[in-house]
Amino acid sequence: MVVSGKVSHELEVEVSASQAWNLYGTLALAKLVEQTLTDFIHKIEVVQGDGEVGTILKLTFAPGIAGPGWQKEKFTVIDNEKRVKEVELIEGGFLESGFTFYLVRFEIIETATPSSSCIIKTSLEYELKEEAAANASFVSINTFANIAQIAKNHLLENKE
Repeated sequence: MVVSGKVSHELEVEVSASQAWNLYGTLALAKLVEQTLTDFIHKIEVVQGDGEVGTILKLTFAPGIAGPGWQKEKFTVIDNEKRVKEVELIEGGFLESGFTFYLVRFEIIETATPSSSCIIKTSLEYELKEEAAANASFVSINTFANIAQIAKNHLLENKE
């Protein structure tokens, strides 16, 4: 038996969807996270790729963060037309705590006024072994809500 779940977060940003996608659809988001979330992320390294599908990142967490201290993520979907990016955990991180699948999906959604605002939607999907079901409580959208807020501030400061 497998336990699964999904959580999500949405944040409206007063920039065009294309401007937000220029951040989220590239390696620029990883660079911004590395520069701003220093209490959580020590380093983000590109292990393979250039930001396209197949790119692998290694995240090393800051000292004091619970867990294995690092994880590797792979970009599995980047749809520039739909503005969707999926990143799957492939090594370390939650996989060391009984999770068999952990995916982050970023979506940039146009609003009714697409030239002046969009929605950053972040979803987490996960599966874990039944014997590790209690570890589902480790899953939190809060870090990604913080990243969305950091991205919003960055986008507004650099509004096109």
